Amino acid sequence: MVSRRRLFAVAAGALVALGGGAAAFVLTREPRAALAPWAEADTHDDARLRALALAILAPNPHNRQPWLFELVGDDTIAVFCDLERRLPETDPFDRQITIGFGSFLELLAMAAADDGHEARITLFPEGEPQPRLDGRPVAVVMFERTSASQPDPLFAHLRVRRSNKEPFDTTRPVPAEALATLVAASPALARASAEPGLVEALRALTFRAFEVEASTPRTHLESIRLLRIGKAEIEASPDGIDIGGAVPELLAAAGLLTREAAADPTSTAFAQTTAMYREIMHTGMAYVWLVTAGNTRADQIAAGRAWVRVNLAATAAGLAAHPVSQALQEYPEMQGEAGALQTLLGVPDDATRVQMLARIGYGPAVPPSPRWPVETRMRPA
Repeated sequence: MVSRRRLFAVAAGALVALGGGAAAFVLTREPRAALAPWAEADTHDDARLRALALAILAPNPHNRQPWLFELVGDDTIAVFCDLERRLPETDPFDRQITIGFGSFLELLAMAAADDGHEARITLFPEGEPQPRLDGRPVAVVMFERTSASQPDPLFAHLRVRRSNKEPFDTTRPVPAEALATLVAASPALARASAEPGLVEALRALTFRAFEVEASTPRTHLESIRLLRIGKAEIEASPDGIDIGGAVPELLAAAGLLTREAAADPTSTAFAQTTAMYREIMHTGMAYVWLVTAGNTRADQIAAGRAWVRVNLAATAAGLAAHPVSQALQEYPEMQGEAGALQTLLGVPDDATRVQMLARIGYGPAVPPSPRWPVETRMRPA
């Protein structure tokens, strides 16, 4: 079986073969068009568009960016779910997608306040869709200019917020006071711990949950279909799971990084991915989780609003945060891990729900995830 070292040796050899063109090749692999929304200036005349251009930077499951918008009149936004961007295998009841909408709405409200407006959010004005989201609006948001608007200090960290999927530094513990700042970002929902026994148990459980998802063909293939390998694919579809950079592109060109190989549980690519996630999942140095009193759509939105605040607070504290919520997914094969997680976190009551789990630590700097420009997510009223 080809080792990870061998895979990177192949890529390194290809770069050597490029000679003087190697540096140019590496420098041109960044998908700049797909990352442009992170750096765009607020040039829109309409305050709603200015806020939307920042709200689309919200964290969301598999980076599906499922939101669609309609501008209604001169002061209102109607927010809908793009039903083609849901995750029916790993998220069969659209709970995680709804949490993503919560993060989006929290950033929308923050952006409005930063711009001197109040965003009045009405959730599910035509009723909560069950058991899945449908064509009814997720929210209607009215903008009103107000001198009473107070910018949220966390909003200053928006453009450097990341979901950090790299291994964390296991030599650096997370101080209790740093975890306290994360909980303070959403004290009604957030809980956190760096207790060694719990950390070890959560490392093992989150890796088992990854293995369940990866060994269940339909859930694994859902992710494989969303792979974007290399600059061209990322810029053509700036969503899903991006695998960019010079090394992945060279591995893909050598036939060592393909969707077919990633889908095959007997392949080197599959084995290397499993080894990579084993390392990632076993470097959590602390954990934060979000608990709601119920599991209504409003509860799920509240969890999403809380999560982006916790993520921003982690950024402000110099911490890396990575959602590891596979064990909370609701397809049948994951039920054992889901129950074990609720019990491990001391939330056994069926009426109370753990909505999010994330590992916390100190990690390397990572680039932002690709985004569709705000104009592409608009639909005519």
